[in-house]
Amino acid sequence: MTELSINEIYYSVQGESSFIGMPCIFIRTMGCSLRCSYCDTEYAFYEGKKMSFEEILTKVKEYPARLILLTGGEPLDQKESYDLLSLLCNSGYEVCLETAGHRDITNVDIRVHIILDMKTPSSLMMKKNKYENLKLCTKKDEVKFVIGSEEDLEWSVNLVNEYQLTNT
Repeated sequence: MTELSINEIYYSVQGESSFIGMPCIFIRTMGCSLRCSYCDTEYAFYEGKKMSFEEILTKVKEYPARLILLTGGEPLDQKESYDLLSLLCNSGYEVCLETAGHRDITNVDIRVHIILDMKTPSSLMMKKNKYENLKLCTKKDEVKFVIGSEEDLEWSVNLVNEYQLTNT
């Protein structure tokens, strides 16, 4: 039986990305190998429980939305997340993955909308970015930057230009 450490599963309205305003089921995984200075979900580092894929699907089916966001913590810190993403797609859901960008996204199901959260200088985790992931993003994917300073803004604009992210 495949399991994931889950912090919480809940139903709300998506507040970020191109899916903003849409009803969404959030699956927040437990744990994160980063410690960003501006993290707003530190509780997900330590709080949660193991859930089987069957338990996760049962919970998800309680909600009327067809959009799911797998977030964290950091979902890709748990290798089982890749299989859960495929299972959710196979179950008829539109699936998004928000990932910090320090884990390889090569094996993420091609049907998943990736929201790649590149770590800016003020995060103090910029050195952990896996820049190869930017080359793997497609037109359906998005790159996210948390801007906490002028330096973050300049760094982000430079990255967008360097990787031609508006042309992907």
